[in-house]
Amino acid sequence: WLKPIWDRPTKLSPRLRHIRAEAMVRALCVGLVAAVAGTTALGESASASANPIRRVVSMLQMMQEKVTAEGKKEKELYDRFMCYCQTGAKDLEASIDAAEAKIEQATADLKAAEAEQKQLEQDLGSQAAGREEAKKAMAEAEALREKEAAIYAKASSEHKTNIAALTKATAAIEKGTAGFLQTSAGAKL
Repeated sequence: WLKPIWDRPTKLSPRLRHIRAEAMVRALCVGLVAAVAGTTALGESASASANPIRRVVSMLQMMQEKVTAEGKKEKELYDRFMCYCQTGAKDLEASIDAAEAKIEQATADLKAAEAEQKQLEQDLGSQAAGREEAKKAMAEAEALREKEAAIYAKASSEHKTNIAALTKATAAIEKGTAGFLQTSAGAKL
């Protein structure tokens, strides 16, 4: 608690700290000027007492200029910060609005994609069932073709045998042989 006021931690804004420092410097200057005026009024020689006091006054004036300059810098920084806060808030609000719109769009796109996926899964299920039915139909048709091919092969061999026998019989009739039916070729017919 014995620390000077300017060393104590405060929660004041830079502008209020600057005003407070200027007030302290002014009070100190007024006190020193009053002390100088009082000492010269008592009759001390002006040349002997002016040097140390003048130095203090000059030092206080330099401190006042320095504090004023620092105050201006802090004010500029504070103004920049406040400008950033105001424009930054607007920028953040705009980006939040854009993000919310993007979220809504993404949600709608996600729902549409989910609906499309469900439809495709249903189509895939029906296509799989149709494929199984087609495989069954192909198997049945293949079995029927094999059965018909067997019947055709049997009938074809009979027809070829008949055609061969007829060809021989025709050739024998054309030759004019009378005992055709008693031959071994005639017995096959």
